[in-house]
Order: sequence, then structure tokens, then C-alpha cells
Amino acid sequence: MTINQLAPKLYNWASILEDDTKNQALATSVMPFVHPHLALMPDAHLGKGATVGSVIPTDGAIMPAAVGVDIGCGMIAVRTQWTGHDFYDVGGVPAVRKLREIIESRVPLSAGNYNTVMTDTAHARRVELLDLWDAECRKHHRDLNDYATNWDKQLGTLGSGNHFIEITLDEESRVWAFLHSGSRGIGNKIAQHHIKVAQDVAKKYWIDLPDKDLAYLVEGTPEFDHYIAELGWAQHFALLNREEMMDRVLEALATHMGAEVEETQRINCHHNFTQKEHHFGRNLWISRKGAISAREGQLGLIPGSMGTASYVVEGLGNKMSFNSSPHGAGRNFSRSKARKTFTHEQLREAMKGIEYRDTDAFIDEIPQAYKDIDQVMDDASDLVKIRHTFHQVVNVKGD
Repeated sequence: MTINQLAPKLYNWASILEDDTKNQALATSVMPFVHPHLALMPDAHLGKGATVGSVIPTDGAIMPAAVGVDIGCGMIAVRTQWTGHDFYDVGGVPAVRKLREIIESRVPLSAGNYNTVMTDTAHARRVELLDLWDAECRKHHRDLNDYATNWDKQLGTLGSGNHFIEITLDEESRVWAFLHSGSRGIGNKIAQHHIKVAQDVAKKYWIDLPDKDLAYLVEGTPEFDHYIAELGWAQHFALLNREEMMDRVLEALATHMGAEVEETQRINCHHNFTQKEHHFGRNLWISRKGAISAREGQLGLIPGSMGTASYVVEGLGNKMSFNSSPHGAGRNFSRSKARKTFTHEQLREAMKGIEYRDTDAFIDEIPQAYKDIDQVMDDASDLVKIRHTFHQVVNVKGD
């Protein structure tokens, strides 16, 4: 799709754009510190405060709600040495169900399900690393245990909603492990705390906002520094959370295949995050709320829904998008509307040929509740190029 300027400070790549989504993005784009413009990705849809699927460059301030409440949410994928032929040769279709069950037994699923036994050396090393970072935070800021004393047990857990684990085949029938998750309950609590702090600051100084969730923190203030410190910790937690789960998924895959996994490629990327970058002659805070970094040559991951294709992509370094691209299909139906619109039988039909836990708990994740991923990728043709296309063999989700 050709870039479309919707307003002086709003550029759009989405060919499918609802009016309420457009209006929300317009309201964000006119905030005085947004510079030089907001970039709306092809998968844009209505979000809390700011639009999901937007890249928001800010000079001297950050809106915590514009980063999102699942700080550091993103994707990880590992390519293995096996092909689909090798995969199905090991026990055939019945063994695929067993593999799903092994994965489900090794990775805690659903909101509120945590690791209860932690003897793994890699897990301990990751917890130690995060604990050291937490100690640095405590020197000047809040103790992260104030948010959740069990954050170490949350590390390596999936969560619910659109988070998933998949075993998938690419266009050459190579086997990949692929998963989507973020900073879990601890990240959500950090985000919610700082959204409220920003709203309290706005109230204290009588700042008029078009939406209370566009409340912001100003660079150089203690409130801003506290947020950045804890944001950085949560983003790193999310990255390590995906690494932890991937280790367990690969162990399950090794058990299924009867041999150790030989990794030939690993990609781990955020799609809800903020970092300082240089664009258009300035150092700016780039908040990608439902978008991935897509510098020229940079590899990234764009998932579809639980029954459609996903992609490994290579960034094209599009300057107007701040070197960014979409992060997925983007919802067409809210969860509540999807549950009222679609049936369990329609979900079964959409998931035909894919091993998954057959339950009506996933109706709100039915592929039809999302935008057409092929259209999203077509709209993103000047942002990324497709390197690999995935199709699921096994899908694991938390209720």
C-alpha cells in the first residue's frame, strides 16, 4: 500500500481502518510532544488510550498507556534441523497430540498459572540477572516486589488471550518452534502503576487531555526516571520470559523427535516497547504499541491468528515509519463481540488440520475475529519483505 497522509501529523499504512481507530490515532498525533508524526501500521485497531498498531515518536515525554500494559510483549522463533517429513515420521498424527500435551505440561499456561518447582540452571541464571537489575532499580526507585513478590515464578509462563506456542512448518517444510508472550502480571502492574502516576500528574497541574489515557510523563522528572527504569526491567523480563519458554518447548520437541534440537536460527523481538532512537535529526523516544522494529536488514516476526499464516520478515528501513512494521493481524472483532458472533463449530472448521486443545474457550481467538493477514502483509510491502511463511502443525494456548 502507498503511504497515506490522514492529517498533518498522521501517516497511515492500513487499507482497512475503522473510523474510531482513525479518530483515536488523530487524537494521539496532535499531542504537542509527538514529533514529527505518528505512523499507523496496517494492523491498526482501537486500543487503550493509544491505537494498537501505531508507532509514536515523542520528544521529551512518554505516555505510558501508549506503550501498552503488556510491556515487552513480542515473539520468538527457532528454526530446527528437522523437516515436516521427519516430524510426522515419528509416531504420525497421534504423536502430534502427545507433543502438544508435553508442551502443556512443561510450560505453565493461562493467567495466574506459575512455576512452582524451579530447579533449572538457566531459569536460576535469568532470575539472578533480573534480581541484580531490580537491585539497581531499588537504589532510586520502587522495589519491584511491591508489584509482585512471585515475579520469579512468572518467568517462563505463557498467559492467556492471544499468547500462544506453536510448532510450525515454513515454505520449505522446515520445523520451527514459535511463541508469543510478554512480561506477564508483573509487567501489567508496572504499566498500570505508571499510567495512574501520569494521570495524577495531569490532574495536579490541570493538564487538559483529550483522553485520560494519553497522560504523559516529562523527561527529566523523577516520575519519568522511575518509569524508564522499571520499563527497561519489564522489557528485559519479557525477552527472558520468551527465552525460558522456548527452552522448555525445545525440550518437549526433542523428547518427541528422540534427538537434541540443533538450532539453525533464533529471532526474539518485542512489539510493545519504547526505546531512544535517532530519526529526522533528533533523538526521540519511539513507542511501538503493536509494531516491530524493521531497520534495513533486521529480521522480525509477524504472527497471524491461531489458524492462519505467520511470517519471518526482513526490515526495509522505511524512514517515514521510523523503521517499523506491523506486529500481527490486528483484531476485527472485540473479544466479547467475537464470542457473540462465532460458534465452536466455526472454530473447529477454521482449525482443521491443526492439533490444538478443542475448547470453546478459544472462540474469541477464532481467525475470523482478526484482519486478513494477507492484506496486512500486502499493506506492509514497503516496510518489510517476507523471508519465511509459517503454517501451524501444533497450537498451544492458555484459557
